[in-house]
Amino acid sequence: MHVVAAVANEGVLTFDLAVPCEVFGWDRSYLGVEWYDFFVCAADPPPLRTCTGFSIDTPHRLDDLARADTVIIPGWSDPEHEPSAELVDALQEAYRRGARIASICIGAFVLGCAGLLDGRPCTTHWAFADQLSRRFPRARVDPDVLYVDDGQVLTSAGTAAGMDLCLHMVRTDHGVEVANGVARRVVMPPHREGGQAQYIERPVPETGDDGLQRACTWALEHLDESLGVEDLARHAAMSTRTFARRFRAAIGTTPGEWLLQQRLLLAQRLLETTDHSVDRVAHAVGFGTATTLRHHFAARVHTSPHAYRRTFRGEQPAV
Repeated sequence: MHVVAAVANEGVLTFDLAVPCEVFGWDRSYLGVEWYDFFVCAADPPPLRTCTGFSIDTPHRLDDLARADTVIIPGWSDPEHEPSAELVDALQEAYRRGARIASICIGAFVLGCAGLLDGRPCTTHWAFADQLSRRFPRARVDPDVLYVDDGQVLTSAGTAAGMDLCLHMVRTDHGVEVANGVARRVVMPPHREGGQAQYIERPVPETGDDGLQRACTWALEHLDESLGVEDLARHAAMSTRTFARRFRAAIGTTPGEWLLQQRLLLAQRLLETTDHSVDRVAHAVGFGTATTLRHHFAARVHTSPHAYRRTFRGEQPAV
Protein backbone atom coordinates (compact mmCIF):
# COMPACT_ATOMS: atom_id res chain seq x y z
CA MET A 1 0.00 0.00 0.00
CA HIS A 2 1.32 3.44 -0.98
CA VAL A 3 1.84 5.59 2.12
CA VAL A 4 1.23 9.36 1.85
CA ALA A 5 2.18 11.77 4.62
CA ALA A 6 1.23 15.46 4.82
CA VAL A 7 3.41 17.59 7.09
CA ALA A 8 1.68 20.32 9.12
CA ASN A 9 3.35 23.03 11.17
CA GLU A 10 2.11 25.63 13.61
CA GLY A 11 0.04 28.08 11.55
CA VAL A 12 -0.45 25.69 8.63
CA LEU A 13 -2.73 26.99 5.84
CA THR A 14 -6.03 25.24 6.44
CA PHE A 15 -7.26 24.75 2.89
CA ASP A 16 -3.86 23.59 1.65
CA LEU A 17 -3.71 20.89 4.32
CA ALA A 18 -7.32 19.84 3.65
CA VAL A 19 -6.58 19.12 -0.03
CA PRO A 20 -4.32 16.06 0.46
CA CYS A 21 -6.57 14.95 3.33
CA GLU A 22 -9.54 14.96 0.95
CA VAL A 23 -7.78 13.27 -1.98
CA PHE A 24 -5.65 10.68 -0.18
CA GLY A 25 -7.29 10.40 3.25
CA TRP A 26 -10.69 9.07 2.20
CA ASP A 27 -10.89 5.36 1.46
CA ARG A 28 -11.67 5.34 -2.25
CA SER A 29 -11.14 1.64 -2.83
CA TYR A 30 -14.63 1.67 -4.38
CA LEU A 31 -12.79 2.90 -7.48
CA GLY A 32 -11.33 -0.59 -7.84
CA VAL A 33 -7.77 0.04 -6.64
CA GLU A 34 -5.91 -0.32 -3.36
CA TRP A 35 -6.16 3.15 -1.86
CA TYR A 36 -3.49 5.08 -0.01
CA ASP A 37 -2.48 4.82 3.62
CA PHE A 38 -2.59 8.49 4.64
CA PHE A 39 -1.59 10.37 7.77
CA VAL A 40 -0.82 13.92 8.90
CA CYS A 41 2.54 14.42 10.55
CA ALA A 42 3.29 17.24 13.03
CA ALA A 43 6.42 19.31 12.36
CA ASP A 44 5.89 21.21 15.63
CA PRO A 45 4.61 19.99 19.02
CA PRO A 46 0.85 19.40 18.67
CA PRO A 47 -1.86 20.47 18.98
CA LEU A 48 -1.13 22.73 16.00
CA ARG A 49 -2.97 26.01 15.66
CA THR A 50 -3.99 26.59 12.03
CA CYS A 51 -3.91 29.93 10.23
CA THR A 52 -7.66 30.22 10.72
CA GLY A 53 -7.59 29.90 14.48
CA PHE A 54 -8.63 26.35 15.33
CA SER A 55 -6.26 23.59 16.41
CA ILE A 56 -5.59 20.09 15.11
CA ASP A 57 -3.88 17.14 16.73
CA THR A 58 -2.13 14.09 15.33
CA PRO A 59 -0.21 11.22 16.90
CA HIS A 60 2.34 11.23 14.06
CA ARG A 61 5.75 12.91 14.30
CA LEU A 62 8.63 13.51 11.89
CA ASP A 63 10.15 10.08 12.48
CA ASP A 64 7.01 8.60 10.89
CA LEU A 65 8.09 10.07 7.56
CA ALA A 66 10.55 7.20 7.29
CA ARG A 67 7.73 4.96 6.07
CA ALA A 68 6.14 7.41 3.62
CA ASP A 69 6.29 6.80 -0.13
CA THR A 70 4.99 10.33 -0.80
CA VAL A 71 5.63 13.34 1.45
CA ILE A 72 3.53 16.48 0.92
CA ILE A 73 4.34 19.89 2.39
CA PRO A 74 1.07 21.90 2.30
CA GLY A 75 0.98 25.68 2.57
CA TRP A 76 3.59 26.61 5.19
CA SER A 77 2.68 29.17 7.82
CA ASP A 78 5.04 31.79 6.38
CA PRO A 79 7.66 31.66 3.61
CA GLU A 80 10.16 33.23 6.00
CA HIS A 81 9.50 30.62 8.70
CA GLU A 82 12.52 28.33 8.51
CA PRO A 83 11.74 24.62 8.80
CA SER A 84 13.47 22.81 11.62
CA ALA A 85 16.70 20.94 11.03
CA GLU A 86 14.79 17.75 11.85
CA LEU A 87 12.28 18.36 9.06
CA VAL A 88 15.02 19.23 6.57
CA ASP A 89 16.88 16.04 7.48
CA ALA A 90 13.69 13.97 7.16
CA LEU A 91 12.94 15.41 3.70
CA GLN A 92 16.49 14.83 2.48
CA GLU A 93 16.41 11.26 3.79
CA ALA A 94 13.04 10.65 2.14
CA TYR A 95 14.43 11.96 -1.14
CA ARG A 96 17.55 9.78 -0.90
CA ARG A 97 15.47 6.64 -0.45
CA GLY A 98 13.33 7.52 -3.48
CA ALA A 99 10.16 8.91 -1.91
CA ARG A 100 8.08 11.35 -3.95
CA ILE A 101 8.23 14.86 -2.47
CA ALA A 102 5.52 17.42 -3.22
CA SER A 103 4.58 20.91 -2.05
CA ILE A 104 1.42 23.00 -2.21
CA CYS A 105 1.59 26.79 -2.46
CA ILE A 106 4.37 28.28 -0.28
CA GLY A 107 5.28 24.82 0.95
CA ALA A 108 7.81 25.11 -1.89
CA PHE A 109 9.95 27.26 0.41
CA VAL A 110 10.42 24.27 2.70
CA LEU A 111 11.58 22.15 -0.25
CA GLY A 112 13.97 24.95 -1.17
CA CYS A 113 15.41 24.98 2.35
CA ALA A 114 16.03 21.23 2.00
CA GLY A 115 17.93 21.83 -1.26
CA LEU A 116 15.37 19.90 -3.29
CA LEU A 117 14.65 22.71 -5.75
CA ASP A 118 18.24 23.29 -6.84
CA GLY A 119 18.47 23.04 -10.61
CA ARG A 120 14.80 22.06 -10.90
CA PRO A 121 11.78 23.62 -12.57
CA CYS A 122 9.22 24.44 -9.88
CA THR A 123 6.38 26.78 -8.99
CA THR A 124 4.55 28.37 -6.09
CA HIS A 125 1.76 30.90 -5.63
CA TRP A 126 2.32 33.68 -8.17
CA ALA A 127 2.48 36.33 -5.43
CA PHE A 128 5.53 34.59 -3.92
CA ALA A 129 7.28 33.46 -7.11
CA ASP A 130 9.79 36.33 -7.17
CA GLN A 131 10.56 35.78 -3.51
CA LEU A 132 11.17 32.08 -4.14
CA SER A 133 13.50 32.93 -7.03
CA ARG A 134 15.49 35.42 -4.95
CA ARG A 135 15.82 33.10 -1.99
CA PHE A 136 16.70 30.01 -4.02
CA PRO A 137 18.46 31.33 -7.14
CA ARG A 138 19.33 27.83 -8.35
CA ALA A 139 15.63 26.94 -8.61
CA ARG A 140 13.99 27.49 -12.01
CA VAL A 141 10.72 29.08 -10.89
CA ASP A 142 7.83 29.20 -13.37
CA PRO A 143 5.17 31.59 -12.01
CA ASP A 144 2.59 30.79 -14.70
CA VAL A 145 1.83 27.07 -14.35
CA LEU A 146 -0.59 25.34 -11.97
CA TYR A 147 1.92 22.66 -11.02
CA VAL A 148 5.26 21.18 -12.04
CA ASP A 149 6.06 17.48 -12.11
CA ASP A 150 9.82 17.05 -12.23
CA GLY A 151 9.77 13.36 -11.50
CA GLN A 152 10.58 12.85 -7.85
CA VAL A 153 9.87 16.45 -6.82
CA LEU A 154 6.53 18.12 -7.58
CA THR A 155 5.35 21.63 -6.74
CA SER A 156 2.03 23.42 -7.14
CA ALA A 157 0.77 26.97 -7.23
CA GLY A 158 -1.52 28.45 -4.61
CA THR A 159 -4.46 26.86 -2.84
CA ALA A 160 -6.76 25.25 -5.43
CA ALA A 161 -3.78 24.28 -7.61
CA GLY A 162 -2.91 21.85 -4.83
CA MET A 163 -6.00 19.89 -5.87
CA ASP A 164 -4.75 19.86 -9.46
CA LEU A 165 -1.43 18.46 -8.27
CA CYS A 166 -2.97 15.80 -6.01
CA LEU A 167 -5.29 14.64 -8.81
CA HIS A 168 -2.24 14.51 -11.07
CA MET A 169 -0.46 12.23 -8.60
CA VAL A 170 -3.51 9.95 -8.43
CA ARG A 171 -3.58 9.94 -12.24
CA THR A 172 0.11 8.98 -12.31
CA ASP A 173 -0.37 6.20 -9.76
CA HIS A 174 -3.70 4.72 -10.88
CA GLY A 175 -4.57 6.10 -14.29
CA VAL A 176 -6.99 8.58 -15.80
CA GLU A 177 -10.21 6.73 -14.95
CA VAL A 178 -9.47 6.60 -11.21
CA ALA A 179 -8.35 10.24 -11.11
CA ASN A 180 -11.54 11.22 -12.91
CA GLY A 181 -13.54 9.30 -10.32
CA VAL A 182 -11.91 11.28 -7.51
CA ALA A 183 -12.49 14.53 -9.39
CA ARG A 184 -16.17 13.77 -9.76
CA ARG A 185 -16.53 13.07 -6.04
CA VAL A 186 -14.85 16.35 -5.06
CA VAL A 187 -16.72 18.22 -7.83
CA MET A 188 -13.57 19.37 -9.57
CA PRO A 189 -12.54 19.22 -13.23
CA PRO A 190 -10.04 16.37 -13.62
CA HIS A 191 -7.71 18.74 -15.46
CA ARG A 192 -7.98 22.52 -15.61
CA GLU A 193 -6.92 24.45 -18.68
CA GLY A 194 -4.38 27.24 -18.49
CA GLY A 195 -2.12 28.33 -15.67
CA GLN A 196 -1.66 30.91 -12.95
CA ALA A 197 -1.25 33.69 -15.49
CA GLN A 198 -5.03 33.93 -15.79
CA TYR A 199 -5.28 34.78 -12.06
CA ILE A 200 -2.41 37.27 -11.77
CA GLU A 201 -3.22 40.92 -11.19
CA ARG A 202 -0.79 43.36 -12.82
CA PRO A 203 -1.62 46.91 -11.69
CA VAL A 204 0.06 49.76 -13.53
CA PRO A 205 2.84 51.08 -11.28
CA GLU A 206 3.17 54.73 -10.38
CA THR A 207 6.08 56.06 -12.39
CA GLY A 208 6.77 59.29 -10.53
CA ASP A 209 7.24 60.91 -13.94
CA ASP A 210 4.45 63.20 -15.15
CA GLY A 211 5.29 62.64 -18.81
CA LEU A 212 5.30 58.86 -18.51
CA GLN A 213 2.14 58.87 -16.42
CA ARG A 214 0.40 61.08 -18.94
CA ALA A 215 1.39 58.80 -21.81
CA CYS A 216 0.28 55.64 -19.96
CA THR A 217 -3.06 57.16 -19.04
CA TRP A 218 -3.66 58.23 -22.63
CA ALA A 219 -2.68 54.80 -23.96
CA LEU A 220 -5.12 53.04 -21.62
CA GLU A 221 -7.91 55.18 -23.06
CA HIS A 222 -6.96 54.30 -26.65
CA LEU A 223 -6.11 50.58 -26.52
CA ASP A 224 -8.56 49.93 -29.34
CA GLU A 225 -6.29 51.91 -31.67
CA SER A 226 -3.00 50.99 -33.33
CA LEU A 227 -0.40 52.37 -30.90
CA GLY A 228 3.37 52.55 -31.17
CA VAL A 229 6.21 53.85 -29.04
CA GLU A 230 6.19 57.02 -31.13
CA ASP A 231 2.57 57.74 -30.10
CA LEU A 232 3.32 57.33 -26.40
CA ALA A 233 6.52 59.39 -26.66
CA ARG A 234 4.61 62.22 -28.32
CA HIS A 235 2.11 62.35 -25.46
CA ALA A 236 4.97 62.31 -22.98
CA ALA A 237 6.63 65.21 -24.87
CA MET A 238 9.85 63.20 -25.29
CA SER A 239 11.89 61.80 -28.10
CA THR A 240 11.21 58.14 -28.84
CA ARG A 241 14.65 57.09 -27.60
CA THR A 242 14.40 59.08 -24.37
CA PHE A 243 10.87 57.83 -23.73
CA ALA A 244 11.84 54.16 -24.25
CA ARG A 245 14.84 54.50 -21.92
CA ARG A 246 12.92 56.27 -19.16
CA PHE A 247 9.92 53.94 -19.55
CA ARG A 248 12.05 50.82 -19.01
CA ALA A 249 13.83 52.41 -16.04
CA ALA A 250 10.52 53.38 -14.39
CA ILE A 251 8.29 50.41 -15.24
CA GLY A 252 10.78 47.61 -15.81
CA THR A 253 9.72 46.59 -19.30
CA THR A 254 9.49 47.99 -22.83
CA PRO A 255 6.58 50.15 -23.98
CA GLY A 256 5.59 47.46 -26.50
CA GLU A 257 5.52 44.74 -23.86
CA TRP A 258 3.55 46.98 -21.49
CA LEU A 259 0.98 47.73 -24.20
CA LEU A 260 0.58 44.00 -24.87
CA GLN A 261 0.00 43.33 -21.16
CA GLN A 262 -2.60 46.11 -20.94
CA ARG A 263 -4.45 44.82 -24.02
CA LEU A 264 -4.58 41.35 -22.47
CA LEU A 265 -5.78 42.72 -19.13
CA LEU A 266 -8.56 44.65 -20.84
CA ALA A 267 -9.49 41.56 -22.85
CA GLN A 268 -9.71 39.55 -19.63
CA ARG A 269 -11.98 42.15 -18.03
CA LEU A 270 -14.25 42.23 -21.08
CA LEU A 271 -14.46 38.43 -21.17
CA GLU A 272 -15.34 38.43 -17.46
CA THR A 273 -17.89 41.24 -17.49
CA THR A 274 -19.54 41.35 -20.95
CA ASP A 275 -21.19 39.04 -23.43
CA HIS A 276 -19.15 40.42 -26.33
CA SER A 277 -18.00 37.85 -28.87
CA VAL A 278 -14.29 37.04 -28.95
CA ASP A 279 -14.02 38.90 -32.24
CA ARG A 280 -15.59 42.04 -30.73
CA VAL A 281 -13.29 41.82 -27.70
CA ALA A 282 -10.28 41.51 -30.01
CA HIS A 283 -11.23 44.72 -31.81
CA ALA A 284 -12.00 46.55 -28.55
CA VAL A 285 -8.50 45.91 -27.18
CA GLY A 286 -6.58 46.64 -30.35
CA PHE A 287 -5.68 43.12 -31.50
CA GLY A 288 -7.80 43.50 -34.60
CA THR A 289 -8.80 39.86 -35.07
CA ALA A 290 -9.94 37.00 -32.88
CA THR A 291 -7.02 34.94 -34.26
CA THR A 292 -4.49 37.44 -32.91
CA LEU A 293 -6.25 37.56 -29.54
CA ARG A 294 -6.23 33.75 -29.32
CA HIS A 295 -2.53 33.69 -30.18
CA HIS A 296 -1.57 36.10 -27.40
CA PHE A 297 -3.92 34.44 -24.92
CA ALA A 298 -2.31 31.06 -25.59
CA ALA A 299 1.19 32.51 -25.28
CA ARG A 300 0.64 34.64 -22.15
CA VAL A 301 -2.43 33.37 -20.31
CA HIS A 302 -1.96 29.72 -21.32
CA THR A 303 -5.58 29.17 -22.19
CA SER A 304 -8.09 30.28 -24.81
CA PRO A 305 -10.50 33.24 -24.51
CA HIS A 306 -13.46 30.83 -24.49
CA ALA A 307 -11.94 28.69 -21.72
CA TYR A 308 -11.02 31.81 -19.74
CA ARG A 309 -14.61 33.06 -19.91
CA ARG A 310 -15.95 29.67 -18.79
CA THR A 311 -13.54 29.67 -15.85
CA PHE A 312 -14.46 33.12 -14.60
CA ARG A 313 -18.14 33.28 -15.52
CA GLY A 314 -19.25 29.70 -15.95
CA GLU A 315 -20.97 30.75 -19.17
CA GLN A 316 -20.69 30.15 -22.86
CA PRO A 317 -19.63 33.23 -24.85
CA ALA A 318 -22.13 35.02 -27.05
CA VAL A 319 -22.25 33.92 -30.67
